[in-house]
Amino acid sequence: MRIGEMVHRTGVSERLLRYYEEQGLLAPTRLASGYRVYGDADVDTVRRIRILLAAGLPTATIAQVLPCIRDDGPTLAPVCPDLVAQLRRERERITHAIENLQASQGLLDTVIAAGPAVSEG
Repeated sequence: MRIGEMVHRTGVSERLLRYYEEQGLLAPTRLASGYRVYGDADVDTVRRIRILLAAGLPTATIAQVLPCIRDDGPTLAPVCPDLVAQLRRERERITHAIENLQASQGLLDTVIAAGPAVSEG
């Protein structure tokens, strides 16, 4: 399928599909004319990419993780032995980022509470 059909089937813009290709996440074949041609498996790959992005993984990590992930019903399952440890490290990174954001939120709450009462709206 060409890129327009891929956009329709995945809901991902042409720009993002090109970005995924640039990042090494997708590898469509190219016609002599230069047009990209995607297979049905690429639709599944885009779904996996979207899930991993939503989980907070950067594209560089996703490029490493994709070959080690398989579909297990509606979820993804690791198939490479080292992948679980890598995902645990990523989860720890995300946990620290959340803690930092919560601390920032607390500081802002303190500043806001110290200010004059202003109606929101």
